[in-house]
Amino acid sequence: MIGRIFIADLLDRLSFYPGVVLLGARQVGKSTLARTLVAHLPDAVFLDLELPADRAKLDNPAAFFAAHRDRLVVIDEVQTMPELFVQLRPEIDAQRRAGRFLLLGSASGVLLRQSAESLAGRVSYLELPSLLWSEVQSELSAAHDPTQHLLALQDYWQRGGMPLSCLAKTDAQSLRWRNDYLQSIVRRDLPSLGIHIPSETLWRFLRMLAHQHGQLLNASALAVAMGGISPITVGRYLDIFCDALIVRKVEPYFVNLGKRLVKSPKVYFRDTGLLHALLGIGNAQDLQGHPMSGYSWEGLVINHLAALLPLVTGGNASMHFYRTVAGAELDAVVDTGKERIGFEIKLSDAPRVTKGFWNACTDLQISRAYVVAPVTTGWTLGETAQVIPLLDVGKVLNIDSARPVS
Repeated sequence: MIGRIFIADLLDRLSFYPGVVLLGARQVGKSTLARTLVAHLPDAVFLDLELPADRAKLDNPAAFFAAHRDRLVVIDEVQTMPELFVQLRPEIDAQRRAGRFLLLGSASGVLLRQSAESLAGRVSYLELPSLLWSEVQSELSAAHDPTQHLLALQDYWQRGGMPLSCLAKTDAQSLRWRNDYLQSIVRRDLPSLGIHIPSETLWRFLRMLAHQHGQLLNASALAVAMGGISPITVGRYLDIFCDALIVRKVEPYFVNLGKRLVKSPKVYFRDTGLLHALLGIGNAQDLQGHPMSGYSWEGLVINHLAALLPLVTGGNASMHFYRTVAGAELDAVVDTGKERIGFEIKLSDAPRVTKGFWNACTDLQISRAYVVAPVTTGWTLGETAQVIPLLDVGKVLNIDSARPVS
């Protein structure tokens, strides 16, 4: 089984909070991670709310919770039973002990709105992303063969990190699974969450959105392409897929510099495999020459940075991008509260940076800057800048738990 680097953080949160809400898109491995945890806790109780028998156990949730106060109770697909959040608050207050509940959910916006008032201060929120390169590279590539390492990285990038897609035996199986997954999200999961927009409309929007991946959001252009809907409606559709943890928005970094800054957010698919399925990219060879390949590589790195932010010391790191009208630009700025770290992302084995990169570093007083590229080893670009491989992103963020834990 592939180890996840997030299990140590999950255990740490459970040792302090009465409950932890583990968020993540469907099929990223939340249930597998929870069952791994439960396997080491023989008294733990695991309920899957998509199973009628498990739902029936919560017909009287107050009685069930009171009878299991000495155990860890894991509830999967908790967003399908929102009334539980009202029951959890008095139960946690009745016995405020660490590690009582682990709640797994597949829709962040819905879950956060349901639990914001009732569980404030009682639970911690942790997002589980799809598999990261640091978690799978030892499974997919020969450790001491640079060529095989890069080929494996390219296959991982093309298929994405959804476990069943990433580990499929063939590219055709992987692509078929991703297409079925997306169709299931649009046609089954979103309607079950109360989204009443026609599935064909959302499917068309999602495919169009794929062509804006890694770019500034142009709501007006999307509105026209969708047949003349309003930009406000475009924003509403986008929020639906952000809540479903399929897409993320990265906001620009605003500082009081007296400069004209770009104000539109960038849009990224949270998994490059899903992006490639929507773009019709079926294998790594097709990806190499595709006009979206540079934006796709940028999205892969951005998703790694976003996934690792909760593990940065202090837990309050944030990520934005920086761009001025004059051309100063950084693809990502990580602000840890103690320093600003800049990242430029290049799809090249011999990356070069522009004057805009150095100007952005000066504007923001960047303490360290990195160019993330598909290379196996890094090198120095200047006094404060280095080229690094994707595998070193966690290392330069000073994350102690950068290695997977089984």
